[in-house]
Amino acid sequence: MIRTAELTLVVPDVAQALAAARAAVHEADGYVGDETTNRDARGRVVSHVVLRVPEAKYDSVLARLSGVGKVAGRKAKVQDVTDQAVDVESRIATQRSSVARVRALMDGAGKLSDIVALEGELSHRQADLDALLAQQASLKDRTDLATITMGLTAPLPAKEADGGGPGVLDAVAGGWHAFVTAMRWLLMALGAAAPFAAGAVAAYMVWRMVIRARRAVRGTAAGPD
Repeated sequence: MIRTAELTLVVPDVAQALAAARAAVHEADGYVGDETTNRDARGRVVSHVVLRVPEAKYDSVLARLSGVGKVAGRKAKVQDVTDQAVDVESRIATQRSSVARVRALMDGAGKLSDIVALEGELSHRQADLDALLAQQASLKDRTDLATITMGLTAPLPAKEADGGGPGVLDAVAGGWHAFVTAMRWLLMALGAAAPFAAGAVAAYMVWRMVIRARRAVRGTAAGPD
């Protein structure tokens, strides 16, 4: 069985969490593979590390690693490669027999041309055998040691974590901006209405003067002869 897992954790301190992961793997007689640590676009420290642990201790190590921080994502996979391993082993046995036969023919060859041809064939069959042996070694490595790919990420800042909600300073700034905007619109409205207001005042003054003049004329006409 080939066991693999992908684990993503949000941790308060990436360096401490990474140290705890290393300790868990070493105690399980595993080792740390590739490791990359950098900062993302938001300035958070992000670390990706590949851990190899004995297949028998895979479940316990994975459970321990999950407790290092808050699990943001987890994916586990088990692949049965029994048939593939049996097939490779069978092909290795066949290829070894083939190499042995060519070697025997070379030992009995008397002509130089035959020896040269057999050497070429032996080289070809030996290369095929080496490829099968490498495939078998890879299968053994992946079945003996499970692979856990772990991502560690620091949490978002408080302002981003709560959805970017406004704080006290944001509220004050927003209120002042609204006040300034309202005053600007009020002044613009007064400026636009000023000519009409001036005309209305002038018309009112003329109307008052006409009324007063009429009253004066009526008062004079109603007086004694």
